[in-house]
Amino acid sequence: MFLSIKGNAQHHSRMIVEINSEEKSAYVQQEITFNNQTGDTLTSIILNDWNHAYSDKNTPLAKRFSDEFVRSFHLAKDEERGKTDNITIIGQDNLFLKWHRFEKHPDVIEVNLREKLAPNEKTVLKLTYLVKLPNDRFTKYGWNQNGEMNLKNWFLTPARYENHQFIKYSNNNLDDITNSLTDFDVNLKLPLGLEATSDLNEISRTKDATFSTYELSGKNRQDFNLFLEPKTTFYSYKNNVVTVETNLKENRLNEIQKAIVIDKVVNFVNENIGSYPFEKITVSQADYEKNPFYGLNQLPSFISPFPDEFLFEIKFLKTYLNNFLKTSLHLNARDDNWIYDGIQIYTMMKYIEDHHPDSKMMGNLSQWWLLRGYNLTTISFNEQYSYFYMLMARKNLDQPIGDPKNTFIKFNEQIASKYRAGLSLKYLDNYLENDIVENSIREFYALDKEHTASRTDFEKILKANAKKDISWFFKTIIDSRDIVDYKFTNVSKTKDSVTFTVRNKTKTVVPIPVYGTKKNEVVFKKWLDNIKTDSTFTLPRNEADKIVLNYHNEVPEYNLRNNWKSLKGFLHQNRPIKFNFMKDLEDPYYNQVLYVPTLTYNLYDGLSPGIRFHNKTILDKPFVYEINPIYSPNTQTLTGSFSFAVNQYNRNNNPFNIRYQMNGSYFHYAPDAAYLKLTPTVTMLFRENNFRDNRKQGIQFREVLVNRDKSIYNVEETENYSVFNAKYYNVKTEVTNHFNFVTDLQISGKFGKTAAEIEYRKLFEDNRQLNLRLYAGTFLYNKTDTDYFSFALDRPTDYLFDYNYYGRSESTGFFSQQLILAEGGFKSKLDTPFANQWMTTLNGSFSIWHWIEVYGDAGLVKNKHADPNFVYDSGIRLNLVTDYFELYFPVYSSNGWEVGQPHYNEKVRFIITFSPKTLVNLFTRKWF
Repeated sequence: MFLSIKGNAQHHSRMIVEINSEEKSAYVQQEITFNNQTGDTLTSIILNDWNHAYSDKNTPLAKRFSDEFVRSFHLAKDEERGKTDNITIIGQDNLFLKWHRFEKHPDVIEVNLREKLAPNEKTVLKLTYLVKLPNDRFTKYGWNQNGEMNLKNWFLTPARYENHQFIKYSNNNLDDITNSLTDFDVNLKLPLGLEATSDLNEISRTKDATFSTYELSGKNRQDFNLFLEPKTTFYSYKNNVVTVETNLKENRLNEIQKAIVIDKVVNFVNENIGSYPFEKITVSQADYEKNPFYGLNQLPSFISPFPDEFLFEIKFLKTYLNNFLKTSLHLNARDDNWIYDGIQIYTMMKYIEDHHPDSKMMGNLSQWWLLRGYNLTTISFNEQYSYFYMLMARKNLDQPIGDPKNTFIKFNEQIASKYRAGLSLKYLDNYLENDIVENSIREFYALDKEHTASRTDFEKILKANAKKDISWFFKTIIDSRDIVDYKFTNVSKTKDSVTFTVRNKTKTVVPIPVYGTKKNEVVFKKWLDNIKTDSTFTLPRNEADKIVLNYHNEVPEYNLRNNWKSLKGFLHQNRPIKFNFMKDLEDPYYNQVLYVPTLTYNLYDGLSPGIRFHNKTILDKPFVYEINPIYSPNTQTLTGSFSFAVNQYNRNNNPFNIRYQMNGSYFHYAPDAAYLKLTPTVTMLFRENNFRDNRKQGIQFREVLVNRDKSIYNVEETENYSVFNAKYYNVKTEVTNHFNFVTDLQISGKFGKTAAEIEYRKLFEDNRQLNLRLYAGTFLYNKTDTDYFSFALDRPTDYLFDYNYYGRSESTGFFSQQLILAEGGFKSKLDTPFANQWMTTLNGSFSIWHWIEVYGDAGLVKNKHADPNFVYDSGIRLNLVTDYFELYFPVYSSNGWEVGQPHYNEKVRFIITFSPKTLVNLFTRKWF
């Protein structure tokens, strides 16, 4: 077991590991021979201890879970979280060494040496410790209820040393641990009933009455994978390149079909990147589920738009490439992650081009007659990468792919930036031609086998092999979030030539290809360079009937709708209108009108069917509209709403989004009366420089114009009115903390009022939650003689028609019990429900068991010609889904003991949200 260091590994680690399956733990005896090849004299050594990231609710890993609205870790039991405990470290002189954890990096250990360690000297650390493994539901690593264990990043190992210091990275669930290269010898003891699978070489396997013992070995490793199961689910596939151990699921394929796919993928990667440096590689179902192929995994299995073999092929290709690169390339996995992602996606795109050139993004759905007109089903499989990246660019949420991986918001980290990296290498490959990028990848991969490579090495290789200046590629495409957008302006033609002017709309100077097409067949192509302003070109026409910029979408361009000009005549410039049911991808050659059935409800209109016409494709647009006519069966009239909006995005400044909008709605507010509301609005949105910061700020100015019909059921004045409304909000929300501050100013002819609201929510370590809300509002002037515009204690009149009341004019019955948590926020109906001068209230609740909470409200209500009135209420809150489904049961209030009063069921209040868009936000917020 004590072998000399060979190859370029810096260190040697001998481990004796005893697994306790009942305690979900591993007892480790470890001897690390640390070889100082840093060139510096060391006084301490840094060890990564990423398993300890699961130890409590305040680690960087826990904070990241909270930021991304993942509640499972915070609510987990202590025995479900992992930690590294009982650590002792002895030096080579057999004396104990002092060690400590860092405050900001509790999963990193610094060991203080007794004597300085000079360059090229070695020292030995003898460690013992207990690894308490986490439940795998947090990160896919750890144990599960089936008695299986997927172990990764679970033991102590030296961190990498770069630029005269150790790299101290915490576990952020990004699979980007940066360890020093180490030779491993592992003696693994398992209780009977467990079997092990690893990408280390298995030297021997023995069994006695108590344990199964595995001797495992591997050289030049940053880490290794270890899977423990009651009965192994892994199958071994071996060819002349590598042995693949996999349990990737695809039950509808037999072993021969799987073997053919695996052999094809392994050989393709070997030919296009290089040979795998180790004898074995593992490709697990857990690996795939942690980083799935987004798109395929979102489709229900009963649709099955792809053949079973293709599904297995793509899943295996993606997971194999990820494990292949992360194991054999030794980059700084956090700072240089774009290279891993770029090579992975670039190779996947090339694989599809070579083996499935006719495949579509949605598989055989393109053959369904009803779906043939959708751009979503007709674009090629590889084009989806561009759309996923552009999804974030159009939201102004894309980030430079050269930034550290831990700075990305989740959608960018797992999808958009990953795809952008592959698209960028593909873009460069198309520009340079002659397989220069592919050859450079192979050269870079080979170089990394000789020494630990870096981004600088990759950049040098690409520049050396390119016969053109590609400095723009790294400066603009990799290290900035500058967007690319070119368009045609003037175009003229003769029989033999075409002259055109190209405008650089964003001043981002990168190459762009121009194509001439005839009946959709390419008749010429030329790359245009160095277009800083308007530039004019003349090219041979070659009988082209259309010229197109970026025809094959090689360049990650912001807008493709301004990229083509017809040479047939003026009438052919107009995009024809195309109607599509539901949603579709943006099609640059058509004006798309999308339509979808709608179903709305309020008490007065009833269950109302309608149809919504809009132009909201999956990608955001500068101009969007929505027209939704709705039939009201109760009144047998037409109701509905409309919206027109223009978005102005500022890429690098605040406000990052300015939205100019005109909204209108027409519905019934009483059985015999309708309201018409028109609202011109300007909204400015601000964000932090750190995109992962959940703080959002906004300022909104709007004029609300309301026309209400007269109603015999409503005695309030019915004259038309308009209100100028200005709001500012500042909100920061995550699982453990929520803070919201809102100010509101309203000016009208008969009244002026201002209000402020502060909301705070805290989830404590014992999983109890505190909710506090402070509201204060006052009239600046009030010339009204009714309470229609007054502050409301428990049920706002909603004269601005902002709230989704199902029965807004009801004063009794079920619909009057709907609670809108606004203004006073009380749940009990008291004798002083309104304030025509000022009002201030405090609402609070505290959890007592899971989603059962106690609540209480207290406040002062001031009306003209009356003293301030102190009011209060309290009761039980069933907080099933915060802000979406809640029930309130009053107990005691200014009315007295409410439980014992008549008609108690009419006092219960509820919050129910049926809006699909609102509910979807519950699931999408963790991505953006």
